Amino acid sequence: MNNYEELCLKDAVKFAAVRGKLVNRTRQEFDTLQDAQAYASSFGDRRTMIYAITEMGNNAHICNA
Repeated sequence: MNNYEELCLKDAVKFAAVRGKLVNRTRQEFDTLQDAQAYASSFGDRRTMIYAITEMGNNAHICNA
């Protein structure tokens, strides 16, 4: 994880779980990283991208779950 990603994770106010490509993309927002990861794990394929989102709207990909 680079410095920018670490900063976004430290300052995150919400997290997004994103799946799919282009027109088939879905996005769910969560208050905690754990909630986003729990949602992602329900698919069982580790293809959900988890993003940390800061108050100012900065975001960074944190992991796939």
